[in-house]
Amino acid sequence: MTEWWDSLTGITQVFYGMAVFFSVFFLWQIIAAFAGMTGDDMDVGGDAGDVGDVDMDVDFDADTPDDIDHHDVVESSQAFKVLSLRSIITFFTLFSWGCALYTSEGMNAVKAMGISSIWGLVGMLSIALIFWGMGKLTETGTKDVATAKGKVGTVYLDIPAEGFGEVKIAVSGAMEHIKAKSADGEALPAGTEVRVVQIIDQTLVGVRKLTNKGEME
Repeated sequence: MTEWWDSLTGITQVFYGMAVFFSVFFLWQIIAAFAGMTGDDMDVGGDAGDVGDVDMDVDFDADTPDDIDHHDVVESSQAFKVLSLRSIITFFTLFSWGCALYTSEGMNAVKAMGISSIWGLVGMLSIALIFWGMGKLTETGTKDVATAKGKVGTVYLDIPAEGFGEVKIAVSGAMEHIKAKSADGEALPAGTEVRVVQIIDQTLVGVRKLTNKGEME
């Protein structure tokens, strides 16, 4: 093994080092996604990772334009960050492996980088399609929001007194992000522990702040 490594040129050794480095993160991302890990477990730059999961969120007709814009902008921004992270990791994993293999066979480094860039771009597209497909399967699942009634959860996006936010709550046995409004007209900041007291429809619930820890299930 040592002889093989020493026989490689300096640039090829760099490419192999990059390949191993990015492969670790690539495998972690894939395992995390298929194991159903939430975005909280893979935080990147604050809440960026949170969108590794697919939120059960559909615009509710009663939303005001400001409510819709705020919610959609936050969700889209977070989704873009995670997709970008996965895309970058995928690109550099395939790019570095391609460069390492081509240059170890004697190919010019510039030519190897050009061909390997195509590998990376194809990989980025493939990963994007895979996660898009996973998201569609989740959205069309059989989760019933009615199972969340009475459950205790946490406010994820601030719930204004007269508007809509989002809570993280157990739905059909799995943690989901659901659009929510305050049942008492009380503003509920992110992190507040709440109980679901009303199921308005499959995309919206009414919640009330827990008054004491004894209320928790």
